Amino acid sequence: MKKIILYTFFGLLILTTSAFSVHKFYMAIYQVNYAPEKKMLQITSRIFVDDLNKALEKKYNKKLNLGTEKEASEEVILLKKYLAENFSIKVNGQSKPMTFLSKEVDGDVLVCYSNIKGVSKIYSVEISNSVLIDWSSEQQNITHITVLGTKNSILFTDSSRNGVLKY
Repeated sequence: MKKIILYTFFGLLILTTSAFSVHKFYMAIYQVNYAPEKKMLQITSRIFVDDLNKALEKKYNKKLNLGTEKEASEEVILLKKYLAENFSIKVNGQSKPMTFLSKEVDGDVLVCYSNIKGVSKIYSVEISNSVLIDWSSEQQNITHITVLGTKNSILFTDSSRNGVLKY
C-alpha cells in the first residue's frame, strides 16, 4: 500500500512539473493593406508590449515603460527607430519610406499604425521583418498582406526574415 501511494505521489509530481509547465508564446501580427484609391499601404502592427519593452531595453540599455502611464516621449522615439530598423517594405523592387502615425494599447498589446504613400501600382511586395527576433529566437511575426482583394500571409522567424509576394 505504501508503494502505491509513493508511486502515485511521484507520478503526479512528475506530471504537474512537466506537462503543465508554462511556455510563453512569442508572436506578433502585422496587417498590410493596399488602398489603391489613396495610393498607399496601411500597416498595423500588434506586438506584446512587455516583450517589446524587454527587447528595447536590451538594445538600448535603458529601462522602458512603453504602453504605461510612465511612458516618456524619448521612448516613443526609440520605438520608431527600432521599428524602422527592423521592419521595411519594398514595392516593385524599390524601398519605400514608412511613416509612423500613432500607437495605442489594447490590453497587453501595443498596436502601431504606419503607412507608405505614393504607391500607384503593385507588382511585387518584399517585406523584411525582424522585430523582436533579435531579442528571442522563438519570436514569430506573421504578416497578412491584402492587395486588390488578394490575401496572402508570410511567417517571419529567426531563419526566415524576408519574404516576397508577386502580383
